[in-house]
Amino acid sequence: MLPDSVAEQEPGKTPAPPGEPVLQMRGICKSFPGVDVFSGFDFDLRRGEVHGICGENGAGKSTLIKILSGAYAPDAGDILLDGRRVGPLTPRTAMSLGIQTIYQEHALYPLLPVYENLFAGNEPGRGPFIRKADMISRARDVLRRMNSGISPYDIVGSLGSGEQKTVEMARAFLQESKIMVLDEPTASFSQKETDHLLGLIRVLAGEGVSIIYISHHLDEVFRIADRVTVIRDGQKINTYEIAHLTEQQLIRDMVGRDVSAFYQRERTDIGEVMFEARGIRGKGVRDASLKVRSGEVLGVAGMVGSGRTELANLLFGVEPMEAGEVEIRGRKVTLRTPLDAISNGMCYITEDRQSSGLVLIHSITKNVVIASYAKTGNPFVTPAEDAQLARTYVKAMNVVTPGVEQKVVFLSGGNQQKVVLAKWFATQGDIFNFDEPTRGIDVGAKEEIYRIMTGLLKEGKCILLISSDMPELIAMSDRVMVMRGGEMVVGIERREDINEENILHYSIGGGV
Repeated sequence: MLPDSVAEQEPGKTPAPPGEPVLQMRGICKSFPGVDVFSGFDFDLRRGEVHGICGENGAGKSTLIKILSGAYAPDAGDILLDGRRVGPLTPRTAMSLGIQTIYQEHALYPLLPVYENLFAGNEPGRGPFIRKADMISRARDVLRRMNSGISPYDIVGSLGSGEQKTVEMARAFLQESKIMVLDEPTASFSQKETDHLLGLIRVLAGEGVSIIYISHHLDEVFRIADRVTVIRDGQKINTYEIAHLTEQQLIRDMVGRDVSAFYQRERTDIGEVMFEARGIRGKGVRDASLKVRSGEVLGVAGMVGSGRTELANLLFGVEPMEAGEVEIRGRKVTLRTPLDAISNGMCYITEDRQSSGLVLIHSITKNVVIASYAKTGNPFVTPAEDAQLARTYVKAMNVVTPGVEQKVVFLSGGNQQKVVLAKWFATQGDIFNFDEPTRGIDVGAKEEIYRIMTGLLKEGKCILLISSDMPELIAMSDRVMVMRGGEMVVGIERREDINEENILHYSIGGGV
């Protein structure tokens, strides 16, 4: 039974003694077309343990979660619960075996009261004979024992983020989960909410619940975990007892790479400030200011959820700004819509080229000219001129295609990305916002994209580069701004200070 007060339990001070392995993953392999995520991955979770999982963006943490939750089936390997092989897991069988995954995004019914969310799909009784009073009584009991002021009658959508996460954990506990997987649970929490959640986790572990805690907030990992496993590029690098681990060692394991993985960019002359944003606030961004000069790449770093893409959307008019101002070449401009941004010489290479960067069912030609027509407002289509323009860019950028009338859906990822770039080059823009420009393309195509970006800089244009690829960010950036929690927290101004350890240190909450 849960103690009456969770808040009095200080997380990390009274760790539950390690028990026998409740979960073992042996030789797990998982690949997607062109990408090997896991190859021979091993992992174990002890009974009553809080096991932290740490790794950079793209290390494989999300794939691990989806394998355990039954969303993905591994290509090879075994999963054992209490020493017994299980599988293939599906979301339903995973839950029936006591594995409950609590994602960063809430998985609740916002228009229903708390007690109905706690028992959704698992109501006592059937049809008109559901025992509502029993549900309310049990909900009130578990919420009280979790030291929560939430009422069973509260509508979930009216609760704060921390309170909704408490409801999800209460639901998992009521379903007698043996294993809880928590994915970035405190991403939008206040410090008080975080403290309460960590206290609750430690108490649940003391009751024998085994918990996998995935977070890029290393201070939380050190407060709550008994052991920590580091994943990098789909490989288990090390598993440590928390008492034998330092933050410096953890960061080194997370970022370690061969120096040859870094592309060497030709440096260009940097001129006057071309683009400046001050005090930007809006959806997902609380406060951000930045400057980019002609011939310069300003890198924007941060963990997933830090507000990087949200900032790009605000600057390009995809989402409305609540506050802040923008100047281009010293002139104040208003960017209410993407058309405003395009008209002021801005280009936005989005992170999802297939859904927001291209019209897949259309030809290369139509994709190349679409932004230019938006900028000029010219209602007269000139097919012959459009095709010639497309051929010019196809040749200049070495797009591998049988012709400019080829539908872009049939191009490789690298060639699709070149078409996205060609679309923006055709607008004659000067300010390029690249969001994950080489995601999902091979090494050769990456280097071609980098050379194209360097060519833009030689022409006096400027680049805002958002990237989770650390070698890319380090190689291409002249300066780096780090975002965390929707804010710009620090600027790394000197090239010699732009390294993985510094960027990760500030991204996960290290002091400036």
